[in-house]
Amino acid sequence: MPFDFPSIILASKSPRRQELLKLMGLNFSIELKDVDESYPEGLSPAEIAVYISEQKAKAFHADDKVVVTADTIVALNGEILGKPENREHAQEMLRKLSGSRHEVYTGVTLALGDKITSFYDRTEVYCKTVSSEEIDFYIDNFKPYDKAGSYGVQDWWGIVVVEKINGSYTNVMGLPTEKLYNELAKFVKG
Repeated sequence: MPFDFPSIILASKSPRRQELLKLMGLNFSIELKDVDESYPEGLSPAEIAVYISEQKAKAFHADDKVVVTADTIVALNGEILGKPENREHAQEMLRKLSGSRHEVYTGVTLALGDKITSFYDRTEVYCKTVSSEEIDFYIDNFKPYDKAGSYGVQDWWGIVVVEKINGSYTNVMGLPTEKLYNELAKFVKG
């Protein structure tokens, strides 16, 4: 590694975030804490993602490891599409995303002792129109219940339905790796 990054605590059960940190070559362990993910009214999607990420970071205190937390928000015409509560909710969200453009925001927080910094990234995602049968196929085979917006860009939906993206692909996966690398380098130097 060009930078001497300290060990990292990734406060996320997301297998996609874990995979991305491994691909970045970072040394990390996983620790989870229950955090209230509600947020104040009137925040923009970017502010919501950062707010929740910061709440997750505040649940930790580590003086020898950098805590990395993240939260991903899918926004369609100002409506926040979180993780689906059930099959019907997933169907409803995917019908809304069909044939539309939406934004994905990921808020990321880095914390070490009393030092904390946050940032976010935004990516535009364009989806082609899909049928109810295709939506049902996707839900039945890929079970997107742990994903904001009810889809994963790295699976069938991303390969077949997503027509194009403007911005970071890894941001849509849940962690804007290029920004994270740069922010980590600044964080550990400063």
